[in-house]
Amino acid sequence: MRETTVGIGAGAENFSGERGTTDMVLNIGPQHPSTHGVLRLKLVLDGERIVAAEPVIGYMHRGAEKLFEARDYRQIVMLANRHDWLSAFSNELGVVLAVERMLGMEVPERAVWIRTMLAELNRVLNHLMFLGSYPLELGGITPVFHAFQGREELQHVLEEASGGRMHYMFNRVGGLKEDLPAGWLGRVRAAVAVVRSQLPVFEDLVLGNEIFRARTAGVGVLSREHVHAYGVSGPIARASGVDLDLRRDEPYLAYGELLDVLTVVTREEGDCLARFECLLEQTANSLDLADACLDRLATLAPGPVNLRLPKVLKAPEGTTYAWTENPLGINGYYLVSRGDKTPWRLKLRSASFNNIQALIELLPGTLVADMVAILGSMFFVVGDIDK
Repeated sequence: MRETTVGIGAGAENFSGERGTTDMVLNIGPQHPSTHGVLRLKLVLDGERIVAAEPVIGYMHRGAEKLFEARDYRQIVMLANRHDWLSAFSNELGVVLAVERMLGMEVPERAVWIRTMLAELNRVLNHLMFLGSYPLELGGITPVFHAFQGREELQHVLEEASGGRMHYMFNRVGGLKEDLPAGWLGRVRAAVAVVRSQLPVFEDLVLGNEIFRARTAGVGVLSREHVHAYGVSGPIARASGVDLDLRRDEPYLAYGELLDVLTVVTREEGDCLARFECLLEQTANSLDLADACLDRLATLAPGPVNLRLPKVLKAPEGTTYAWTENPLGINGYYLVSRGDKTPWRLKLRSASFNNIQALIELLPGTLVADMVAILGSMFFVVGDIDK
């Protein structure tokens, strides 16, 4: 069996014309309209059918884990919220939960409920991006405008509270940066209502579109066995029937008191359509959770949202692991401390890094035309892979 590598530039080889079968090795990326960012896919093709696929990562690697070791526990929050830039609040939340656990620290109740609400609003922001961009990759431009309209409503109130549009830097070890602005809860409730009123657009415009369904139904089926084998998590895993959500199964923050509102959305098909449906239904449930947090905050008496910390913050010697249900899946921080003001080791387990490995199983046997539909339905952020 001969292989012919087809690329762009000096590395390309031409087909020699000799008799016999030839598998074409095609490089998609690392910078290509079909690759969701700086990701390279090495495909082996037999005609229009993919025989083998290898995701090649590392083009955005910034060495965040090593940089953690040179920053103190206040500074690492700034580094941690950037690897999945669509889930910044959730990223920084995991770090402060790990440090607080090492310190045996219990944050004020008001801070717990505010964190829970902001985590769900951040989840909605993340999901709206994919709910709008995925149809765009399949040729439908209209949904992305509706998605960004909803995102702007939520980003406006989050920016008002934190001062940041993408990288909020609102979490602190021991609580939050500061209390919420006057009248802010009412403005959040109005923004949540606007976003909820827009969700039927995705039901009708996207899920009701016969072209979208033809491109996604039965395409890119991920089995439950492969979910477990590759450590896939989040909406992608639940679309394959894996009923796992840390908010319900290992409650943190205020989720233990919200189990009557929390719904873990699952599907059995495991295809591109099921993944999109899970994302849409989960967005609606996150809005319900945000409303429930608003109701609870309205009943809480005014109080502190953080704890007073020493000038030099040192974690005691030991190890801990804090994992959270991030918008894209399980996000974990393994913290090792030797009693200094900086972590001796802070290992990051990101959702996208595990999820993208499943492409090795998903792409072989499919057509090149379906590659974009499958790739887009994996809902990953490249910075979350190259951490």
